[in-house]
Amino acid sequence: MTTVPGSAFGLDAEPLAGYIGATITGVDLRENLDDVVIAEIRQALHQYKVIFFRDQQIGHAEQVAFARRFGKVTPAHPHEENPPEGFPEILPIDSRRYEQNLGRKRTSYDNSWHTDVTALVNPPAASILRSDILPPYGGDTTWTNLVAAYENLPKELRDFADTLDIKHQFNTQATAGSQRERKVAEANLAAYHPAVRVHPVTGERALFVSPGFTRGPREIRGFSPTQSERILALLWEEATRTEYTVRFRWQPGSVAFWDNRATSHLAVSDAGHLGHERVLYRVTLEGDIPRGVDGRESELVSGQPFYGS
Repeated sequence: MTTVPGSAFGLDAEPLAGYIGATITGVDLRENLDDVVIAEIRQALHQYKVIFFRDQQIGHAEQVAFARRFGKVTPAHPHEENPPEGFPEILPIDSRRYEQNLGRKRTSYDNSWHTDVTALVNPPAASILRSDILPPYGGDTTWTNLVAAYENLPKELRDFADTLDIKHQFNTQATAGSQRERKVAEANLAAYHPAVRVHPVTGERALFVSPGFTRGPREIRGFSPTQSERILALLWEEATRTEYTVRFRWQPGSVAFWDNRATSHLAVSDAGHLGHERVLYRVTLEGDIPRGVDGRESELVSGQPFYGS
């Protein structure tokens, strides 16, 4: 256990893996936290990329209020039509809905590595996920540190990746004729992002690849689909190497808070076949338009930016 650097309120951080992840103790998310505490949590987020809180007795209102201390909170999702009543910011990660929308049982909508909603030209800056109903075992989530992935590439590969722009878009996976398929088609989200983005706060460079949003018609600007597929496969492999990851076992009262500009994550698909329910609730913070190492910005292909309030 280490004290969060510069902590004036006794917040402790227990690192969970060599490159990413820490559990934060000494804070109750039900409280109206002091600005200094919020600054310390933000500092821990930037340092560890994903931070975890245990034994938090909060509901929708407290989750949204906590998120607002770190920025503008977006609507639940560009494709969401049925958030919890009175809480348009909340996205249910609900196994009970996936069978209806996707035609099969599963515990998470996307069981691939991804960074949240990178089909947007301004993907969310961060996400906060709270547990509610959990399977007795299984259903963990894993995060990877995209800054470490970039920094540990050979220099020649870093220099090459710095120049690339990758098209991100939705692959619906939805049942034909379903509400989900209709919403994906209506929003029609797509954007080109630099393969390496510069974090607007820390200045760190992250390998900004998201398999979940680049697995459709694969496209890197200036390369053929076949060439794009092979380049992306290499970058995905580097981004998700085991040593850059941390795996989190959900418990009642667990909250995860991650920097969407420096991480990807994976919902481990090991519980859907067991028939257990898994329900968590997510909120996201409004993001900036990513910038590459030479200052170039992401480019909107279709759809609209996603703003919060």
